[in-house]
Amino acid sequence: MTTVRPWRSGSDAAPPAVPRPPGRMAVWRARRPLKRWRYVGVYTPDVLLCAGRVAIGGAPQCFWAVWDRRARVLRERTLFLPARVTVDGAVRFAGRGVRCDLVLDPGGDVVEVVSPHGRSYIWTRKQPARVHGTVEVDGRVLAVDGPALIDESAGYHARVTAWSWSAGAGTAADGRAVVWNLVAGVHDDPRASEQTLWLDGRASEPGPVRFEGLDAVVGAAGERLAFRAEAERARHDRLVLLDSAYRQPFGQFDGTLPGGVELAEAVGVMERHDVRW
Repeated sequence: MTTVRPWRSGSDAAPPAVPRPPGRMAVWRARRPLKRWRYVGVYTPDVLLCAGRVAIGGAPQCFWAVWDRRARVLRERTLFLPARVTVDGAVRFAGRGVRCDLVLDPGGDVVEVVSPHGRSYIWTRKQPARVHGTVEVDGRVLAVDGPALIDESAGYHARVTAWSWSAGAGTAADGRAVVWNLVAGVHDDPRASEQTLWLDGRASEPGPVRFEGLDAVVGAAGERLAFRAEAERARHDRLVLLDSAYRQPFGQFDGTLPGGVELAEAVGVMERHDVRW
């Protein structure tokens, strides 16, 4: 069994002496397969979208989803095939009346976290970004220029893993640009977590949060970030060695972020994921 202490970049503590990206990670460790993914979420007033590439023990998967807020149209697809989605340097995918071609420009503080999990450990890196380009939905071409979040994760997660997660972007009441990443279930140790608010690109850690289902996120001081769902991705894959059920609605946020940042306007996602892998 690997003993790993929780660690977050920017702290005085040295990172745990375990392999993590960009270094090589073994496909198996402590009898657990390596899981890796790179996910990009885009959060603009007109278009919300996500795209990702996943590998579990070397088995590939990719997915994408687009919520056209003006036309009230959701399009999505999941493929157990490699190389159908680009999420590095650009966000590109196509299919089912949708074509996405966005340039991805990372910016703002990078947050990296290592946490113990089950018999081993997990790693993540989060960074805000901007995207610009076009998204076509059913022949309607939409210009997109706005905030995004890059989520890179890898590790040897426990056989049964469950988390609640929220990410989004918008404007604080004082006019600053805000992006957030909030979670319960993984990387949520109060000493070193992935909980992050980026205000004008500068990262801070707001402390533990509690999820009220997919309706709200509540901070340690009672701050309440309320969510109104507009469309939802949902999927349940029952495979031989994998049982994965998730819900990820797109929508609008109101209220106050953990850490006391009041929102003027914001959009993003909530997520619940229960998986046996």
